[in-house]
Amino acid sequence: MPDEEPRKKLSLLSTFLLIAAVAAAFAGLVWSYSLAGRLTHAEAELASTQLQNRKLAQALEDTNAKLDVTTETLGHSLGLTQQQIEQRTRDLLHRQQADAARLESEQQANRRQITSVSTDVAGVKTDVGGVKTGLTQTQTELAQDEARMRKMQGDLGIESGLIATNARELEALKQQGSRNYYAFTLHKKKKQAVATIALELRKADPRHNRYTLWVFSDDKRIEKKNRTLDEPVQFYTGANHLLFELVVNKIGHNLVSGYVSTPRNAPAPVAVDHHS
Repeated sequence: MPDEEPRKKLSLLSTFLLIAAVAAAFAGLVWSYSLAGRLTHAEAELASTQLQNRKLAQALEDTNAKLDVTTETLGHSLGLTQQQIEQRTRDLLHRQQADAARLESEQQANRRQITSVSTDVAGVKTDVGGVKTGLTQTQTELAQDEARMRKMQGDLGIESGLIATNARELEALKQQGSRNYYAFTLHKKKKQAVATIALELRKADPRHNRYTLWVFSDDKRIEKKNRTLDEPVQFYTGANHLLFELVVNKIGHNLVSGYVSTPRNAPAPVAVDHHS
C-alpha cells in the first residue's frame, strides 16, 4: 500500500520514543528505591542518636542526685574543701553538657540528611511523572499530525505523498526520512534557488488562495498558473526524470511560503545565479 510506509515510520518513531521514555522512567524508579534505602538508614541513625541523648540526660540527673547526697561525705573522706568539690562538680557538668551539645548537633545533621533524601525521592518521582506526561503528549501530537496529513492527486494526475499544511507537520514529514524537504518563502518577481531548481513568484491572490509561479529546471521555464493553497504541484527534472512536488501552504500579499519535496536519491542542492 502507498501510504503504509509513512505510517509505519511514524509508528516506529512513536515506539522508539515510548522505549526511551520507559527506560528513563525505569532508571528514575531504580534511583528512587536507592534514595528510599538511604532514607531508612538515616532514620535508623537518628533513632539511635535520640536513644543515646535520653540515656545521657538520665545519667546527668542521676549524677546530680548523687552529688547532692555525697558532697559532704566526699569532703571528709578525700580531704577536699567545699570549693574544690563544687569546682569538680562544675567541670563534670561542663563535660556532660558538651557531650549533650555534640549529640544534639549530630541529631540535627541526621535530620537535615533525612530531609535532603526525602527531597531527592520526591524529585525523582516528579521527573518520572514528567517523562510519562511528555510521552503521552508526544504520542498524541504524532497521532494528530498523522490524522491531519493526507495524500492528494497532484496537478499531473499523480497521487502525491503526504501533504504538510504547517511547519509542525512538515517537521513530522522530515522525521519520516522518506523524501527530502526544502522550505521556502518567495517574494513576487524575485528568483530564488530551492533544492536543485529555482522558483519565481509571479502572482499572489490571498483573497482567493491562488498563486502563479515559474519553475526553472533543466534550462527550461515551467509556468504553474492559478494553483491553490495546499495543492501538490508536480514536475519532472534532472537526467533521471525525478518527480518533484511543490506545496504552497501560505499565501500573503506578494509572497507565498511552502516547501519542495524531492526523492531521497535526488542530487544535492546547487547554487543558482539570482541575476540570470
